[in-house]
Amino acid sequence: MLTRLTGLILSLAVGALTAWVAAVVGSSYVIEWVRGKEGFVPVGGFDFEKMYRLLFPVLGMIVGFTVASLIYRQAVSLAREVLSDLQKMPGRDKAAVVLGVFIGLGMTALLGVLLVRIPEYGAQLTVLVGLICVYLGVFITLSMKEELYFFFPNLATRPGGALADAGLPHSRPKLLDTNVIIDGRIADVARAGFIEGPIYIPGFVLEELHLIADSSDSLKRNRGRRGLDILNQMQQEADLEVNVYDQYATAIKNSDPVDAKLVQLAKELDGAIVTNDFNLNKVAQLQGVRVLNVNELANAVKPVVLPGEELVVTIVREGKEPDQGVAYLDDGTMVVVERGKERIGESIRVTVTSVLQTVAGKMIFGNPQDSQEYSNRNQQQRNEAPHSRADSGSGARRKARQP
Repeated sequence: MLTRLTGLILSLAVGALTAWVAAVVGSSYVIEWVRGKEGFVPVGGFDFEKMYRLLFPVLGMIVGFTVASLIYRQAVSLAREVLSDLQKMPGRDKAAVVLGVFIGLGMTALLGVLLVRIPEYGAQLTVLVGLICVYLGVFITLSMKEELYFFFPNLATRPGGALADAGLPHSRPKLLDTNVIIDGRIADVARAGFIEGPIYIPGFVLEELHLIADSSDSLKRNRGRRGLDILNQMQQEADLEVNVYDQYATAIKNSDPVDAKLVQLAKELDGAIVTNDFNLNKVAQLQGVRVLNVNELANAVKPVVLPGEELVVTIVREGKEPDQGVAYLDDGTMVVVERGKERIGESIRVTVTSVLQTVAGKMIFGNPQDSQEYSNRNQQQRNEAPHSRADSGSGARRKARQP
């Protein structure tokens, strides 16, 4: 609101100035071309002089207001982009830039003492040499970041800027990989507030997502479009700071795999990778990069089931071992039921016997509570089956002997 009000005031001021200039120019035009023209006769008594004196200021007001509004909008947009780039720049790079500016100003001060004595062009040369020195100073300090961190270790270990100086915990940026974006659960996790700090989508991850969305394979294409929809939803959330990060160091090569570039970028930004890829998780941990695995979070928030507890499940298919049935809880946890093969499609009560935690998730083993009664009923049915077959056979033989 304040930005729009400031833009309106500035545009009106510029419009009023251009209207005044147009009125002055219009007055001279009226004097030279209307009054000074011999034989000029007003048509129908219309006052052309009054019209021109009013037309020029109005046109000047419109042109000045329009041009000022456009320039102000472009300036505000440029300022926002510059501030956004400064916010995305790591704190260590900002410190290197500031140090380079001071070095350039120092070199300018030393050379300016000699250059300013040059007649006529001394001041201009001093300004030009000052700009060159500042540029060279920034370029040198940015190219020597690692050496600067060696001489100033606190600069490398405290990338949090003002937060670190104030003693507050540093919130690391979170980098999303392609798999976790397509998975979609990251949107709910971030919306619930379990992820703090800025969320970055690297440019090469977004490019890979675009390639998947443009794939000729319908399955891949749908997965890519789902990932783009997830990103749009996350960016529309007011409480989430989701940005595309495409300012890489020269060490990140375009020819490197996406996972390698993601790990390198996380090391450069001192950030954490959010993924559900098991291999990327291990590689990043080996290189000292913090990883937030969505699958591990999902397993951690699943309800704890202890041996001896009772569950009501529905047998959906048979298991790998003989006479086993498989059921699933609401959160997708697999329940292996002994002697459940013949109960497919039934909802039964199961007593948990053991719980197995694997890399893929949690598996629960259990026995039906009515297993003894059910086995006795099956045994009784199996015992009665031979007698019924024998009775039917003897009746058939009696009918055959009848004349």
